Amino acid sequence: MPSPDLCIIGGAGHVGLPLALAFCSKGLTVGIVDHNEDALAAIGRGEMPFMEIHGEEFLADALEKDQLILTSDASIVKETPIVIVVVGTPIDEYLNPEIRLMESCLKELVPFMHDGQLLILRSTVYPGISEWTQKFMQKNNLGVEVAFCPERIAQGFALREVFQLPQIVSAFSDEGRQSAADLFKKLTDEIVEVEPMEAELAKLFTNSWRYLMFAAANQFYMIANDLGLDFSRIHHAITHDYDRASDLPRPGFAAGPCLFKDTMQLAAFNKNNFALGQAAMSINEGLVYYLISRLKAQHDLSNKKVGILGMAFKAESDDPRASLSYKLKKQLSFACEEVLTADHYVQTDDDLVPLEQVLDECDIIIVGVPHKAYQELDLEDKIVVDVWNVFGRGTVV
Repeated sequence: MPSPDLCIIGGAGHVGLPLALAFCSKGLTVGIVDHNEDALAAIGRGEMPFMEIHGEEFLADALEKDQLILTSDASIVKETPIVIVVVGTPIDEYLNPEIRLMESCLKELVPFMHDGQLLILRSTVYPGISEWTQKFMQKNNLGVEVAFCPERIAQGFALREVFQLPQIVSAFSDEGRQSAADLFKKLTDEIVEVEPMEAELAKLFTNSWRYLMFAAANQFYMIANDLGLDFSRIHHAITHDYDRASDLPRPGFAAGPCLFKDTMQLAAFNKNNFALGQAAMSINEGLVYYLISRLKAQHDLSNKKVGILGMAFKAESDDPRASLSYKLKKQLSFACEEVLTADHYVQTDDDLVPLEQVLDECDIIIVGVPHKAYQELDLEDKIVVDVWNVFGRGTVV
């Protein structure tokens, strides 16, 4: 097995693995370093550990050509000129950034790194983490170029979008920026070069903007719903053949591992002064309470079984991380007789029951995620809460 052209740290996850496969498709040999031995074993068998369109095809090709080196041993970074870290900065219980994962990752890498390498941060980070990383390397007497090149793909579509979207590239020297640009030019022709903190804020602004858009749609939905109106009809009137409003999302749970987290990181960075983002959090997180309060106003939930269809954080995904369906389940459990949950794709929740059981036993059905598989269900005899308008009824709660 040849030495890798690059190594991806945390490379068995949703960000790292598609990126590794993209580089493999361009002829590079990639080392995937990850402590998740189960994920590494699945990858080695040609199995994607999560849903990714065209993922298995790309993986089969990379394995056939011996382009992947799968290991939990970070010492492999000694053999490569480029190290990509896909460990980000999550938020803690106080909605402040948490850097311990990043610090732990870098401490693990330092003994095996050497002068002249390029270290690229790829996941979303708190502003200033790129500079902190550069100083961390300098404190350890390493002449390593540090770059921040944020991923921008929609989960599940990485192996299409990584080749289509411009790549943002930043670094602390012309040499580092050029090296990072040369790498990502293997995937796409268009490179956008900025300073590191500009790149960090570009990523946070992007995700916060999407979170704000979802909040606007959810607020509009609640206003219309309180008036007894079908917001899906209003949404169609607003967006149909009208470019200035065509990007208004449909209402629904705005969740997942990025949007809420990044909006709160931006608030923390700006001295907890991000009124728009904090209002968006109140609206998006509050949609759960809104739906439950409307149900309580119309039904005695104490003797009702409620079913939630869809526990992933978005449609056609198997990823339940930070899904608001779980917040809905928890809050409903205080109000109703029983809550049953099902999902067409999620495999990691032992509490899920078959769809047929939910439909057979539950009095009330709430659409948590609009998986396409639910569109043909017959729910005429059920009380249905369908914020997403999956069934086209415009049900008003």
